[in-house]
Amino acid sequence: MSKAKYTITAALPYANGPLHLGHVAGVYLPGDIFSRFLRLNGHDVAFICGSDEHGAAITLRAKKEGITPQEIVDKYNGIIAKSFSDFNINFDIFHRTSTEIHKETAQAFFKKLNNEGKFIQKTSEQYYDEEYNQFLADRYITGTCPSCKNEGAYGDQCEKCGSALSPTELIDPKSTLSGKTPVLRETSHWFLPMDQAEEWLKEWIKEGKLNGEQQHNPSEWRKQVIGQCMSWIDGGLKPRAMTRDLDWGVPVPVEGADGKVLYVWLDAPIGYISATKQWAADNGKNWKDYWTGDRKLVHFIGKDNIVFHAIIFPILLKEHGGLILPDNVPASEFLNLEGDKFSTSRNWAVWLHEYLERHPDKIDELKYTLTAIAPESKDSEFTWNEFQARVNNELADVMGNFVNRALVLNQKYYKGEVPVRGELDAYDKEVIAAVENIPTRIAELLYKYKIREAQQEAMNLARIGNKYLADTEPWKLAKTDPERVKTIMNIALQITANLSIVFEPFLPDTADKLRSFMNLEKMDWTKAGSMDLLPEGSVTNKPSILFQKIEDSLVEAEQEILKASQQSNPSLPPQKENISFDDFTKMDIRIGTILEAEKVPKADKLLKLLVDTGIDKRTVVSGIAEHYDAEEVVGKKVSVLMNLAPRKIRGVESQGMILMAENEAGELSFVSPEKAFEAGGEIR
Repeated sequence: MSKAKYTITAALPYANGPLHLGHVAGVYLPGDIFSRFLRLNGHDVAFICGSDEHGAAITLRAKKEGITPQEIVDKYNGIIAKSFSDFNINFDIFHRTSTEIHKETAQAFFKKLNNEGKFIQKTSEQYYDEEYNQFLADRYITGTCPSCKNEGAYGDQCEKCGSALSPTELIDPKSTLSGKTPVLRETSHWFLPMDQAEEWLKEWIKEGKLNGEQQHNPSEWRKQVIGQCMSWIDGGLKPRAMTRDLDWGVPVPVEGADGKVLYVWLDAPIGYISATKQWAADNGKNWKDYWTGDRKLVHFIGKDNIVFHAIIFPILLKEHGGLILPDNVPASEFLNLEGDKFSTSRNWAVWLHEYLERHPDKIDELKYTLTAIAPESKDSEFTWNEFQARVNNELADVMGNFVNRALVLNQKYYKGEVPVRGELDAYDKEVIAAVENIPTRIAELLYKYKIREAQQEAMNLARIGNKYLADTEPWKLAKTDPERVKTIMNIALQITANLSIVFEPFLPDTADKLRSFMNLEKMDWTKAGSMDLLPEGSVTNKPSILFQKIEDSLVEAEQEILKASQQSNPSLPPQKENISFDDFTKMDIRIGTILEAEKVPKADKLLKLLVDTGIDKRTVVSGIAEHYDAEEVVGKKVSVLMNLAPRKIRGVESQGMILMAENEAGELSFVSPEKAFEAGGEIR
């Protein structure tokens, strides 16, 4: 019987920050478990991922940090790739969308659709941030949802009610860059007429049929995926722009498209194809074998990416022609953290790379816990107390206790040699039957993407072994019935050997350790359930402790790290070195009033200000022109550092400094008194 072939993708992490546990639990760990399981079962598998390296967010972070977008993506691609490697996530390739092969692939894809008339080019009004001098991507506009009145809706979607939106539908829209109301300006873009795909999408999503043929089984799709897709379709799909006005991304390969790049939700999914191309070229394969023909395409994503992977990308694939559509999109819900949502802006997160630095010996412990609480069908929560309970009560007390007891007793009674299994009683036969059935149940669950339940079944095998030894008590029979003890120990050792197979997809490092205890080679899934994995007379080794218990001190330390993270923001500059009180008193800071303001010639960032300081009127040059117009600052009360040595800036002598506050988005604000103080008042 031929085995199904799979191309598995995991959502491309955005290269403007590191990974947190929410990302891992919802996307990368389940994708890794599924692909490992398929390989153990002899399937042809390509597991594809890479970093998404284009878009406005990256240009903003680059601007804030004073470096180039390429330096930003290089930095975070390195952090993310190392995190995956250290956490033993086994991609066939972890690629990048800033590579030349991706640019060529994405542009060729766009050109094919454009040449075949699959896009509509039209001029429309889009929101523009006048302070930042750029058009705004949909996700950089927030406002009130017209349907549910959620005040935090985005320009493309309300995540509270799931409604599909366009930015102009938002009530009281605001730019997330400047916080100000954007203006509408005309711009020309290429649109994907999604409304024309409604009929075939309905049939494909609800019935699994494409062009009248069964393409996938919708009963195996998660309810939230079908529900969100049908909500969008029933609400009426609309043409969606596939290009954007940005200076960082894949340039639109059409004459007259200067200053325009491919929209991230055309650019990023094509990253799966370009990554496959690179991997195929590196390994002597044909990339088309993984995107055409009789092959299953599976996207592991979070619920915020459902529409893009189950509606927009399938439309693009179908319009391109000759490429397979997803067989399944097992999207996860969200993982919360200690009673609150993960938040990168608030630094409410457990960052994967930091966890690995603190606990490099506790990789499988984290994998087990994240899978045990995986948010497959509803939001779930990670807490350090539950992490401790899962490790101590399940990994250590059940699996670790059983494995250690079985192997230590075998050393004690037989110097590690596997004893002969004798006559079986009814209980032995019951246990053996249970062991033989578990791999089948695990496989059935994994093929249906029920990864959380599948791991529970794997742990049930350890529970069977633990209970078997506790019930039979071979240590009490050692002197009175040695033949019976041999049978008990043989069965216990065979269960231990089976654990090395059934846990291979979930806890590969632990499975490897188990094999080392028993001098076993890695075995495929067909061997799971066998009670002859360890030949009689073969020798096992003295085991080390499989899982150390988690002490209260670790939990308390991690909880303190979270608390401390709320007292500081890592995206802001760290506190400078301490100064003495005498140093502080040397600074003469006073309230001033801006009397006049004008731009400094040939200097985009500088304003020349005339400031009434109460004791004089002086000129101060300030780098605020990108944040304030000259006419709007006149009359402002400001804080002036008076006794800063004068210096010439672009030919203008500046006699002091205006103090400004800066937030994490790089926005500036005057430091002003809350009461109507006169110029000259001292700040101390």
